[in-house]
Amino acid sequence: MLSPQKKGNDMQPIRFRKTLLSVMVSAVGLCQTALGAAPGTGVVESVAPGAPGKAPFWSYSGKTGIGTSYEQYNEDGQYARSAATGPVSKVWFSLAQGIITETMFGLIHEAQLRELQLVIQGPDFVDLEAQDTDSEIHYLSVDGEGRPNSLAYKIINRDKEGLYEIEKHVFTDPNTNSLMMRVNFRSTDPAIQAYVHVDPAIGNTGSGDTAFVDRQALYAQQDETTLVVKASQPLENATVGFAGTSDGLTDLKKDGKLDNQHTSTGSQQGNVALLARLPLKGTETTIDLVVGFGKSREEADKAADKTLARGYAKVLAHYNGEGKAIGWQDYLQSLPALPAMYAQSTDNGKLLNVSAMVLKAQEDKSNAGALIASLSNPWGDTTSAEQSSTGYKAVWPRDFYQCAMALLALGDRQTPKVAFEYLKKVQVREDTPGNEGATGWFLQKTHVDGELEWMSVQLDQTAMPIMLGWKLWQAGILDDNQITDWYQNMLKPAAEFLVTGGQIKLGWNDWNITPPLTQQERWEEQWGYSPSTTAALIAGLTAASDIAEHAGDTNAAQTFLNTAKGYSDKVEASMFTRSGELGDGRYYLRITQNDDPNDGGTLSYSNGYAGLPESQVLDAGFLELVRYGVRPATDPHIVDSLGELDSQVLPEHLKLKYTFTYPGVVGEFPGWRRYGNDGYGENQNTGGNWMTSEPGSDRGRVWPFFTGERGHYELALAKARLPEGVSTLSDEQLMQLKNTYVKSMELFANEGMMLPEQVWDGVGDNSTHGFEKGEGTNSATPLAWTHAEYVKLVRSMTDQAVWDHYPIVQEKLAQ
Repeated sequence: MLSPQKKGNDMQPIRFRKTLLSVMVSAVGLCQTALGAAPGTGVVESVAPGAPGKAPFWSYSGKTGIGTSYEQYNEDGQYARSAATGPVSKVWFSLAQGIITETMFGLIHEAQLRELQLVIQGPDFVDLEAQDTDSEIHYLSVDGEGRPNSLAYKIINRDKEGLYEIEKHVFTDPNTNSLMMRVNFRSTDPAIQAYVHVDPAIGNTGSGDTAFVDRQALYAQQDETTLVVKASQPLENATVGFAGTSDGLTDLKKDGKLDNQHTSTGSQQGNVALLARLPLKGTETTIDLVVGFGKSREEADKAADKTLARGYAKVLAHYNGEGKAIGWQDYLQSLPALPAMYAQSTDNGKLLNVSAMVLKAQEDKSNAGALIASLSNPWGDTTSAEQSSTGYKAVWPRDFYQCAMALLALGDRQTPKVAFEYLKKVQVREDTPGNEGATGWFLQKTHVDGELEWMSVQLDQTAMPIMLGWKLWQAGILDDNQITDWYQNMLKPAAEFLVTGGQIKLGWNDWNITPPLTQQERWEEQWGYSPSTTAALIAGLTAASDIAEHAGDTNAAQTFLNTAKGYSDKVEASMFTRSGELGDGRYYLRITQNDDPNDGGTLSYSNGYAGLPESQVLDAGFLELVRYGVRPATDPHIVDSLGELDSQVLPEHLKLKYTFTYPGVVGEFPGWRRYGNDGYGENQNTGGNWMTSEPGSDRGRVWPFFTGERGHYELALAKARLPEGVSTLSDEQLMQLKNTYVKSMELFANEGMMLPEQVWDGVGDNSTHGFEKGEGTNSATPLAWTHAEYVKLVRSMTDQAVWDHYPIVQEKLAQ
């Protein structure tokens, strides 16, 4: 029950003191005649002034939920309307701070909506949901054990003073391109009114839009794309304008009244915003809002109307997969490895279910198999939306590999195969637009349709497609003939590039690659010799040798294997220092720009910081040597490096390991930063977003997937130390690993069970966001790589064997 309490005068910034409303009759602003509407209905049109409006930005990036409909592949492994699969919905949404944020239509990176939230108006206040309520989030559909089994959400936003409560149910319509939100609004006073505020971003920008009102519906357009907001009951007092100058929210915030309502923004383009009052009845009302999308107004109208006609119950049931409908419940039930994995989680499989759905949801539906890094723009609320940008909604073959391997770990035999086949789209060929140099390597970052975006050479991203192909072959997902074809068409050129490198001439990139020296390592910032990159090269070439041998290409098989052995033989000589400045001086470097790790060389500038001596900069990348089978877990170089990696006496800017505690949870839980002197994170002096203050004051925080990487290593180490004749860990050993590494990752998830890129490490000023230590930051959530590492860790614990391990590497290197 809501308890009636009087509003005070010390309100949030948007609220205004009641004395400013002394000229108002209590309900004047609440029952104005609707201007609303439509040309031709007797309402005088009013064109909004103030173009182009305020500068647009994206939304808060710490998402508490993402969603899209689950769709089936057709027989060709594509998403296309057919008699068997039906229509394909190409709408994705995200949630943050209790509201709908970036919503995509078309390609997965093409945002059309920045945010949608309610504005609450009372006699002496105007509230925004995102700022003025306490929010909680739940899943609308769970199984008998409480595990989420659909990406449909229930959000409850409560007024901080108890005057109203908003319950929203959010999901998409699998049968058309629309987003549905059911609103249950409850208040203590019938004078309290609610408006829907819509901030479009048509065409993946916050500028260049136009807007208008027609027949109690709100429209925004740019070029051929249209967004429409309709409701199950006619909206009231509909108005459009330019954000910050003439839109309805700006008008309401002035004095609590809609003084100027506009039916159109005219021919002027800009950052538009839309507003309409919900038709509330008494103190409790239920209304369904639908956002329809289309390449024309007709398509958008049709999408919204179709969803409203089907109704809440049918659309939600289809989205969930209830009855004969195909939805998220069906996807989870199609994963044969999942039930056995529940026992190796500490939350009875809740995060496993969510991770499985999150990984699958971050696949484009126009380009089947295109797995993106995150459905977010890092630090979006201070990232300009003037120009189109993919943010993390793009393909990196490294993140891609992690996702495909995690889906394979769950028992999904379709998506990893389709994903592998997709990779041909992002491999550099002679016909790659603008290419005048070497071929065979895989692009650093692309749009899901293959459009080039970033073009540095990261050798691990060329090795990992080979590794994935080998895994799929071993699993029987690619048969002998298929792997031979893929060897000739994609994998052999990649392996040849890992052997010889070559002159890159693509776009700005004019660089001669000489493996194993890489133009960039896995953090995309430094060139040189990297343990993590080299581990992938060795595994990739060894896998390529095995595939080549199968394909009858014996000369290439021997070349690939000999090169892998050569790279392996030089790892310690070129990347392990014996005269370092830290600890006992013996450890793997993050990276070195020549093949002498003891020469005191200096790294390059990155993220606002001048390069430090390479011997001061540590990371955990050397653990990939164990994961892929290049070195045993007991190798003395590996073991020697752990002390420095975990050191608690290093200066804060060089320190990597931090521990976290959580209320009501026994124990301390470990996490690691990317590397010493990392500047990719919130500001240390203000707590503000990355790159919003002076260079050299930002700090990269703890990344949760390192906890998973360390868990994999500790599992391998425990297995390696078993007594002769013993092949399995004891229950006590397994429990200790699970309660340290699996549980840590589960605790890093937010209230919507989204796993972040980074969590707050407690170092520096925290006044901007007020993060709790161990809480996800505003960098990027959910990060697909983090969810993938969690899934793979639980599968590894279930099997008592590292999932990403390549036994053929250890076998062939020993020959």
